[in-house]
Amino acid sequence: MSCPICEKASDPLYKPFCSKRCADIDLGKWLGGGYALPSSDPDDADALIEAMEQALEEQVNADDEKLH
Repeated sequence: MSCPICEKASDPLYKPFCSKRCADIDLGKWLGGGYALPSSDPDDADALIEAMEQALEEQVNADDEKLH
């Protein structure tokens, strides 16, 4: 089996990866949304917009608190 990141032979210690580095790269892709599937569901789009607006509002509020 080859490493899904760099295609070198996999190491049994890090299977299916060849090294900790490739395993960490894969984890970063998962955490960063690199493996997310696009959706055309309008509910998903609405939820994303609401979450982004809420996160922006929370950031603005946190910045305002730092100034006072």
